[in-house]
Amino acid sequence: MRGEGRAGWGFAAPALFLIVTCFFLPVAAGLLLSLTDFDIYAIASPDTARFVGLTNYERLLSDPVFRKALVNTLYFVVVGGPLSVAVSLAAALLLASKLARFPGLYRSIYFAPVVTTLVAVAVVWRYLYHPRYGLLNLALGAIGLGPIDWLGDPHWAMPGIILLAVWKNFGYNMLIFIAGLQNIPEELYEAAQLDGAGAWAKFRHVTLPTLAPILLFVGIITMLGQFQLFAEPYVMTPGGGPLDSTTSLVLLMYEEGFRWWRMGHAAAIAFLLFLVMLLGTLLQLRLSRGART
Repeated sequence: MRGEGRAGWGFAAPALFLIVTCFFLPVAAGLLLSLTDFDIYAIASPDTARFVGLTNYERLLSDPVFRKALVNTLYFVVVGGPLSVAVSLAAALLLASKLARFPGLYRSIYFAPVVTTLVAVAVVWRYLYHPRYGLLNLALGAIGLGPIDWLGDPHWAMPGIILLAVWKNFGYNMLIFIAGLQNIPEELYEAAQLDGAGAWAKFRHVTLPTLAPILLFVGIITMLGQFQLFAEPYVMTPGGGPLDSTTSLVLLMYEEGFRWWRMGHAAAIAFLLFLVMLLGTLLQLRLSRGART
């Protein structure tokens, strides 16, 4: 038994070494950094960095820009996350249907935005969002609605970012849902049909319960990805504008660390974001357990 245990630890040692050196040590260093006033001057002379305790966290919690970024991030997660999952599931149901023609072609088309460079996508969507010549405003004008300044109006900037993010990323979750739908036994649908169930009843009582583990997985990874909102507002808007309406926690962390070189401040933002993401994950796990019971 001891020989088998040593062999097991030997096989696990390379992976454990990578986990410790590439995850736990950087996390510990970041936590230590968040308790100091480390800045650009301390890079040349690390001994000038001072231990300040929880001062960085206290400043963040009293900073209106941080609170605005937190609200923006939560808004993006609460609205964009469920919308992305719903669109992904709807697309998967359509492509997994027996009536769908050329499903492989459409899967490739829907997945293409996921592997498309965000800068190229941003150029196209900024044209779509143009307040005067954008196709979206032309479509709104065709039905009698006035133009919207999608990226210049603080009330519409975040919804515009959400639409872009949903379109850009829904194809990934769509493939996961398609794989889950293909693993549902056809006998379940046949039994439901014999009991007189319609399309909605089949979806509610057969598809959703069977996809519950996949829905939980997709919901968690989507939420974690939404909390890390950075590229979309960074590329689409000037510095998280207008009026900080698209400033996210990650964008604020980037500006604090790499624009103003307040590394301790940026590390504190990272750990507060980690706590928020952890609470969100635990909440989803709790809700999924409650739904099963």
